[in-house]
Amino acid sequence: MATQHSRIAARFMVAPSVVLLFLWMIVPLVTTIYFSFLDYKLLVPKPSTWAGFDNYYYFLTDRTFLASILHTLAIVLGVLFITVVGGILLALLMNMPFWGQGIVRVLVIAPFFVMPTVSALVWKNMFMNPVNGMFAHIAKGLGLQPFDFLSQAPLLSIIGIVAWQWLPFATLILLTSLQSLDGEQQEAAEMDGASVLSRFFYLTVPHLTRAVTVVILIQTIFLLAVFAEIFVTTSGGPGTATTTISYLVYIQSLVKYDVGAGSAGGIIAVILANIVAFFAMRMIGKNLDA
Repeated sequence: MATQHSRIAARFMVAPSVVLLFLWMIVPLVTTIYFSFLDYKLLVPKPSTWAGFDNYYYFLTDRTFLASILHTLAIVLGVLFITVVGGILLALLMNMPFWGQGIVRVLVIAPFFVMPTVSALVWKNMFMNPVNGMFAHIAKGLGLQPFDFLSQAPLLSIIGIVAWQWLPFATLILLTSLQSLDGEQQEAAEMDGASVLSRFFYLTVPHLTRAVTVVILIQTIFLLAVFAEIFVTTSGGPGTATTTISYLVYIQSLVKYDVGAGSAGGIIAVILANIVAFFAMRMIGKNLDA
């Protein structure tokens, strides 16, 4: 009986937070859905009228919509590749005993605590600036022409900046998993004559599979909504070279002041993100159950 009372009391105490969280999520969503069916333009001095699915048709037939999907997928896949491969390599390095190991771990993890806006500004002005940036000075010192990253390779530059921010997260998760690897298996394989590469591919990689799937899931959810790095560095350009779905919604809502079409784009982005998350969860669920 005491257990039943404890459960009821626990649910009663948690209920206000759950209700508040539910309202915090559902009210903006319902409002956005409502606006998406209106002809609602902030600069047009007339009452909002019912538009039906016109905003969705307009957004889906916009010539930049398909390009924004491709750019979003390119950023997600590019960052995942860099962070997973780089995270495994850094985790293997930091798992080895060496002098100053604690300092190196702090330095590797530090970028994850830097705000996206700040890191984007640092990369834009201190590293990638074609006149005063560090890469430009290195190129001049080698007798080469400085490369304007944000103009000549904007999408790759965004991928590099975002990957730099997420690499510490992947490294931390993979290092934690790597430290739980049974050392006796490694020693037994080494005594049986297995090479370093064989031990890595047949023992280490299978052990890291679950950690990799968790990294992919969490990063994918956040990478689908990358915005700050693009806003600070390229503003979606040159042209629409770095315009993602989230940035396209921003342009429609706060640059063109078309709240109706922007809300429709936001709902479409939410639907696409949930589809991706659904398939990612199914894939990861199979790996975690294996």
